[in-house]
Amino acid sequence: MEQLLQQIEVYRREIEAYNTNGADGAEQFRITYLGSKGIVKSLMGEMKQVPAEKKKEFGQILNDFKQFTEDRYNSLKENAADDKQVAASAIDLSLPGDEIPVGSRHPISMMRNRIVSIFQRLGFSVAEGPEIEDDWHNFTALNLPEHHPARDMQDTFYISTNPAWLLRTHTSNIQIREMEKGKLPLRIVCPGRVYRNETISARSHCFFHQVEGLYIDENVSFADLKQTLYFFVKEMYGDDVKVRFRPSYFPFTEPSAEMDISCLLCKGAGCNVCKYTGWLEILGCGMVHPKVLEHCNIDSEKYTGFAFGMGVERPALLKYGINDIRLFSENDVRFLKQFTGIV
Repeated sequence: MEQLLQQIEVYRREIEAYNTNGADGAEQFRITYLGSKGIVKSLMGEMKQVPAEKKKEFGQILNDFKQFTEDRYNSLKENAADDKQVAASAIDLSLPGDEIPVGSRHPISMMRNRIVSIFQRLGFSVAEGPEIEDDWHNFTALNLPEHHPARDMQDTFYISTNPAWLLRTHTSNIQIREMEKGKLPLRIVCPGRVYRNETISARSHCFFHQVEGLYIDENVSFADLKQTLYFFVKEMYGDDVKVRFRPSYFPFTEPSAEMDISCLLCKGAGCNVCKYTGWLEILGCGMVHPKVLEHCNIDSEKYTGFAFGMGVERPALLKYGINDIRLFSENDVRFLKQFTGIV
C-alpha cells in the first residue's frame, strides 16, 4: 500500500505540472489519466492488493485523487475554450475574404451541351448507352455483317479476353438499342465518347466524342433531314456560315450525304485543319436503311427516318478558334483557363 501511495503522489505532481495547452492537450490528458485504460482506472484495479482493513482508507485516497484529476481536466478544457475565444476575437471580420478561383466546364462539355440543347429545341430527347458494346449493336444491326468491307472504315479496339466485345466506334449502338424498344415515333440525340484506332494528329484522335441523332416516324423525308441540319448550323455558327451537302456512302443510311461548312478558322482561305480546302466536314447523315429498321423489327413499309452523326471536337475547333484537337485531352491548365466564364 505504501508503494501505491507513493505512486499516487508522483502522479499528483505530474498532473499539477501538466501544461500542454489547447483542446488537443486537454484531450490527451483525459486519455492518459481518465480514459478506460488510463492511470486512474489502473489504480482502481490495485484495490485487490490492499489489505481488507486498509481498503476504506485507500478507497478514500483514490476518490480524492480521481476528483483532483477531474478538476484538473476541467480546468484544462476551460483554458482551451478561452484560448479559442481569444483567437477568434483576434480575427478582423472586416477584411475581404480569400479569393476563390472560378472554374469552368471543359470546352468539349460546353460544346456537347450546346449541340444537345439546339436539338432539344426541335423536340429531340437524350439517350445514352454503353461504351463497351457487342458486335450486333455496333456493327451487324447497322447493316455491317461480318467481313463487310465497310468495317474497314472504322479501325476498332476489340476486348482481348472476349473478341465479341469492343469499344464502340460510334454512338449508333444507342440508336439500335432505342429502336429495339419498339416505342415509335422516335426522336433522339445520342451523345457520348467513342474509340477508333486512328493516328493522332491535329484533326484526329484515338478517342473522341460524338452526338448522333435519329428521327423515325411515318412520312419522314430527306427534306426533313436537310431542314433540321440547316437549323442546327445556323443556330451553332450564325447566318453567315456556308453549307454544302455531298453524296456519300454509309451502310446504315441510303441515300447518304456528308455536310460541310465553310472553315471558320481561315475564312475559306485554307489551313491545316480544313486541309487547305476552305471547307470542313462536320457530320454524316442520310435516310435510315430499310435493313436497319428490319433488324430492329420496325416495318420499313410504314416507317421511314433519318440519322446523322457528328464529332464534338471538330465543331469545338471551329467555334472556339482552336487549331489542334490534341489540346482537348492534354489537360494543360493554361489552355483550359481560357474557357473560364464562357457558357
